[in-house]
Amino acid sequence: MLKVVCCDDEKETRKALIKIIEPELQLQGLDYQVSEFSSGEELLSSSRQEAIDLLFLDIEMNTLDGIETAKRLRKINQHAVIVFITAFADFVFQGYEVKALNYLLKPYGEEKIIEVLHKALDELETAQPKYFVVEQKAGATKIALKDICYFTSDRRMLTVVTVKDSCTFYGKLSELRLPDHFLRIHNRFLVNLNYVDQVESAFLYCNREQLPISRKYRQSLMVSFAKNMLG
Repeated sequence: MLKVVCCDDEKETRKALIKIIEPELQLQGLDYQVSEFSSGEELLSSSRQEAIDLLFLDIEMNTLDGIETAKRLRKINQHAVIVFITAFADFVFQGYEVKALNYLLKPYGEEKIIEVLHKALDELETAQPKYFVVEQKAGATKIALKDICYFTSDRRMLTVVTVKDSCTFYGKLSELRLPDHFLRIHNRFLVNLNYVDQVESAFLYCNREQLPISRKYRQSLMVSFAKNMLG
């Protein structure tokens, strides 16, 4: 689970930030938890500090500022991605001391927050499990991306095939938002390259199942398959 923390002494600033990042995390299909702290002291006294993955940290706070808070946090948590929040650009350069990924200058806009959030998620990608969310009448189902072999379409119906079973839902292959190792190979098929064992001229084997390759997608498939094989 992705542990996200917002530490700012202004409650409205915390709420506004969380209101923007939560829908984006949901859109990415991430299993996450968001926590709030109103001071550096409160954050550092929490038992959760070792588990923090992503920290939005205000610099200008009373008593213990964000820079000092980050320095103390780094002594026990080296992996957390830190994004500073500040009203003054002069403070930004101090972020290099604590390996801060980025900063948000107040007042910040929604687009900037989402941009910085995506950079942070890219930084954390190798450590975080991700999910594809299937929306059906009965409700939403989360499927781990690492378990998905391929997607196939039949008009407006899509089927996601995993290592264990399959699930059908309404949608289009062209509208799916997936990581780069998911590749279109045919008008009706999109595969997870991690399950592709062999590629032939007109078909490939995905988790030991034969799927067709169309001429339109063959060249990009061969390049991506070779890169994926090389790691």
